[in-house]
Amino acid sequence: MDKEYLIQKWLTDELSEQEMEAFKQLDDYPELTGIVANARYFKASEFSTIDNFETFSTRLEKHTVPVRKLNWIKPFLRIASVFVIGLALSYFFLFNGDVEIQTLAGEKTTIELPDASTVVVNALSELSYSKEKWEDERKVQLDGEAFFKVAKGAKFDVITSEGIVSVVGTQFNVKQRGEYFEVKCFEGIVKVTTKNTSELLKAGDSYRFSNGTSLLGKTVYQNPQWTKNVSSFERVSLGEVIAELERQYNVNVRTENLDTDRLFTGGFVQDSLENALKSISEPLNLEYSIESTNMVRIYAVDK
Repeated sequence: MDKEYLIQKWLTDELSEQEMEAFKQLDDYPELTGIVANARYFKASEFSTIDNFETFSTRLEKHTVPVRKLNWIKPFLRIASVFVIGLALSYFFLFNGDVEIQTLAGEKTTIELPDASTVVVNALSELSYSKEKWEDERKVQLDGEAFFKVAKGAKFDVITSEGIVSVVGTQFNVKQRGEYFEVKCFEGIVKVTTKNTSELLKAGDSYRFSNGTSLLGKTVYQNPQWTKNVSSFERVSLGEVIAELERQYNVNVRTENLDTDRLFTGGFVQDSLENALKSISEPLNLEYSIESTNMVRIYAVDK
């Protein structure tokens, strides 16, 4: 039987028993099955599938430089290898899908969404959305913190593990870190929906859920202070303040003899670790020491 015919039917799982026996007799059988076996260890996007060998080859050709034609098996192995590596790295090379933004410790970035809405993404945060489906539904997934300036239009949803924030056109900040969830509205009206409650926030209102407790409050600022390189807190647990310090300075903080549930009001700058530590420790009568470039100790002194 024709070798290429057998391989194409094998790729689509259409071999008869007789054809399968013929396929197994091919000299290239171990190499072909080995490629597929290795491919199982890579995660593919849930948004794209490959219909068949011809479709895959056609799409790939659009993204590769033409090469001199060799015997059929070598190009096939190259194609399969590129496919496996591509799955491991990113599906953007071949298909449309989600756009994902990730920030590192101490990093902020500003992005523009397809409708000209803008998002400032804080340190150690992840945000994703579907560019392909954007016209049908303006929806982003957020894990971390981001400040949104939403262009007027259809409903805009920010989805987090702790709740959903829905708006039409407005400015607001969403912070979701573990079980800490906070929304601040700076312009327009924001709807916050969690498994326990639903709240409408107007400009200047804030909503927080932390340690199993919901709290409505106010904000006097016109925009989130972290966008100006200042982390500010109002009656926030010391543990969350320290976690934010770690995110902004890429350090590990070891605490000793501290009540991390103690509430803190104040803030710290994001351009000097020494000054930031002073801003946290002095109001609470704590001490600190910088052990190394990435290790800090904050402790209480017995008096």
